[in-house]
This record gives sequence, structure tokens and C-alpha cells, in this order.
Amino acid sequence: MAFGSSGTDSDYDSQEEIISEINMTPLIDIMLVLLIIFMVTSSISLESGLSVDLPTAASSAEGTEEGLAVIVTLDQSGTIAVQGKTVSLESLSEAIRTALAADKTDLVVFEGDRRSQFGKAVEIMDIAKASGAKRFAIAAEAATP
Repeated sequence: MAFGSSGTDSDYDSQEEIISEINMTPLIDIMLVLLIIFMVTSSISLESGLSVDLPTAASSAEGTEEGLAVIVTLDQSGTIAVQGKTVSLESLSEAIRTALAADKTDLVVFEGDRRSQFGKAVEIMDIAKASGAKRFAIAAEAATP
């Protein structure tokens, strides 16, 4: 034969084999981007669902050291929210109890609008204490000098 092909397997062995490995670099890049997106959105979800005008304080702290806390919000019109979900005063105790158990914490952060009624705020904090909260914090914005 003019081409020198004998039809044996030695010709196949001499050729380069096809590399059939998955390149992991793009997969790792996508996973890191998804992780960053998850971290950003999970910290945003801790924000309250109601729009409140927080009072200012000179000694305002920048957050809780322990991390997890149940956020109870009272807006100007008297609407109450637990972890961003609006609840009635009658179902507030159960909502706080459920949120405390879900987050495995005993800290309740109270966000009250500066124009909300003080009496209702005290009532909400009393319900939170009866629901199992042992520690309280009041959210405030830092005063600008």
C-alpha cells in the first residue's frame, strides 16, 4: 500500500488522545459569585419590612455583636411587623415566639418610628418578654455632629 496504513491499533495509539476532563475554573467562579449574591441578599433580608423614621441617639451602636436577633417594628400608623412580616397585636406573641425559636436567639431589636405611641411600644416589648425574649435593644440612627 502506498499510504503505509496496515489497519492496526498502533496507528491509533500514536495519535493524541482526546482529553475529556471538565474545566473546574468557570464552575468555581460561578459558585463564588452565587455565594456573594447569597450573602448580600441575606443581610438585606434582615431589614424591617416597614418604613420607619428611627429616632437619633448620640450613643447608637452599629449592630449586635451576637449577630442574630428578632426585629420587631412599629411604624407611625401603629402597624407591627416581626422580621418584616406584618402581624396583628393578637398574633404578635406567637410570631415573636416562632421567630425566636427559628433564629435560636433571645434578643429582640425594637424599631419604633419616632412618631409612634410610646404606650404601644411598651406593650409590644412586654409581649416580647412574655414570648421568651430575655434581651432587648432599641434601634436608633447615629446622631450627626
